[in-house]
Amino acid sequence: MPVNPDASALVMQFSKWPEAGRVKTRLMPELGAEGAMEAHIRLSLAVLDNLVASGYTVRFLWDRELKSTPEGATPVLERLEAHGVAQALQQGDVLGERMLQALEAGLGGFGKAMIVGSDCPSVDADYVRTAVAALDEVDVVLGPSEDGGYVLIGARRVIPGMLADVAWGTDKALSQTCDRLTQANVSFRLLPQRWDVDEPEDWHRFTGQSSG
Repeated sequence: MPVNPDASALVMQFSKWPEAGRVKTRLMPELGAEGAMEAHIRLSLAVLDNLVASGYTVRFLWDRELKSTPEGATPVLERLEAHGVAQALQQGDVLGERMLQALEAGLGGFGKAMIVGSDCPSVDADYVRTAVAALDEVDVVLGPSEDGGYVLIGARRVIPGMLADVAWGTDKALSQTCDRLTQANVSFRLLPQRWDVDEPEDWHRFTGQSSG
């Protein structure tokens, strides 16, 4: 692992608990509920390994508190333990609120904080390092995805409301976020475009690369 040039950066992975029928639902027509859950687990592990390889401190944030741990979560929990990655819970009702609160909490202990989704295997260690470096010059960094959203958001400063009223899960998410940041007078930079896994063709792209 390369020497980490910036130990004051926190990289957070957002994830849902692996439960059949609740994750990667757009893959279910092709893979079925169990297959979509297995895809979610495989993606979560791939993203986790990439983030750990970046050399920065990693934290794993589950979507909600559960009374009991789903059986499907075992591979993820074992990998988290192997990497020594701490777990926490996302806070907030909508995605923008959850991300803002996570970034704000992260900045309470680190100079830079960023979030990557568990369906973004194209975010490799070098991409994370590029994002951290960009925060030397701007307040926020965004990694655009091919579908109009983004695979990564990082910050060294956050402003209340800067992620409000964004149509999450649509092709307007990135452009609307850029508009909100501009309105809040928050400087930002866009990284090179990457892709995430939502549709069956995205899954085939991932499995083709990961097995080739």
